[in-house]
Amino acid sequence: MQSNNQQSTTKEKKSGNKGFAIVFGLLILIGGTYGVIKFLHAQRHEETDDAQIVSTISPVIPRVAGYIQEVYVQDNQLVHKGDTLIVLDNRDFQVKLAQAEALLASAESGIDVAGAGIAVAQANIDASQTSISTADAQIESAKVDLWRAQKDFERYQNLIADHSITQQQYEQALAAKQLAEQRLVVLESQKQAAIRQANTVSRQKSVSSSQASVAAATIKQREAEVEAATLNLSYTVITAAIDGQIGKVNLQAGQFLNAGQALFSIVPTTDKWVVANFKETQLTKMHVGQKVSIKVDAFPDSTLEGTVSSFSPATGAAQSLLPPDNASGNFVKVVQRVPVRIDFQEGDHPAFIEKMRTGMNVLVDVHLN
Repeated sequence: MQSNNQQSTTKEKKSGNKGFAIVFGLLILIGGTYGVIKFLHAQRHEETDDAQIVSTISPVIPRVAGYIQEVYVQDNQLVHKGDTLIVLDNRDFQVKLAQAEALLASAESGIDVAGAGIAVAQANIDASQTSISTADAQIESAKVDLWRAQKDFERYQNLIADHSITQQQYEQALAAKQLAEQRLVVLESQKQAAIRQANTVSRQKSVSSSQASVAAATIKQREAEVEAATLNLSYTVITAAIDGQIGKVNLQAGQFLNAGQALFSIVPTTDKWVVANFKETQLTKMHVGQKVSIKVDAFPDSTLEGTVSSFSPATGAAQSLLPPDNASGNFVKVVQRVPVRIDFQEGDHPAFIEKMRTGMNVLVDVHLN
């Protein structure tokens, strides 16, 4: 009886050992097959789950300070480029524009006055030149009269010595000579006065020309002020710079905004790509143009196709706010990661890409061959 029990126990042990060996062998076969598959896959692929969806986020920033008059958007709203987002109270900017336009009108009237002054000065210069020309002609005539009176006086002077003429005739000749001399002196004085007047008028014209130049420069300045005031007035209407979806809007009417203050962001719905941070040891066989399989964690059942677009010129650590300095302290070698940009294929599931959100995690698989 005991012998039979021992035989049955021995058979059960042999049967159990045989089953364990079979299971163990199957596990080794499965593990080996999986290892071979992974090894072969690793020779032709590079994978990483350190990757995210990226897009160009456009911040909404006011260019001028002011109080909010109206907010036209709300959280998560879709907007198009040029849509009005916020309107600021523009009354102060309208007043500044009116002041700038008034100063421009004053400057334009100033150049009109300067132009009129130039015209008057030119007319006076022409009159002075005419006076000088007339004086020259009169002086030449006076010189001829003086020459004739001088000759007459010399003849009468000789005749009076011989008592051939009367004393009255001699005195008339002397008076005529002196009158001609005085007339010539007066005409020359008038010519000098006309020359001085012409010089004075010329200086006045130069002053008027300078005033016109200053007025023209002032007009340009006032025009620039009007343009600046017009721009500032237009900046009171804040519009969307791109098509996209707005994030959280924490604004209300009456709130004061500073110029340059970040209000909220607009995230594009279609212009997206992937940035994958590969280990530096994974970049050996990677190059631009290789195909990439992309799986988004939020949609595990879907796979998108992409292409390696570019490699970052520096590692992520080197571009950080406080890059590590290996020259200080003890050195511990750390495998660095390099950002790689991966673009989606054009026209590949645009509706599906719109569902993805910037910052979502993805798994990328780069096909090396």
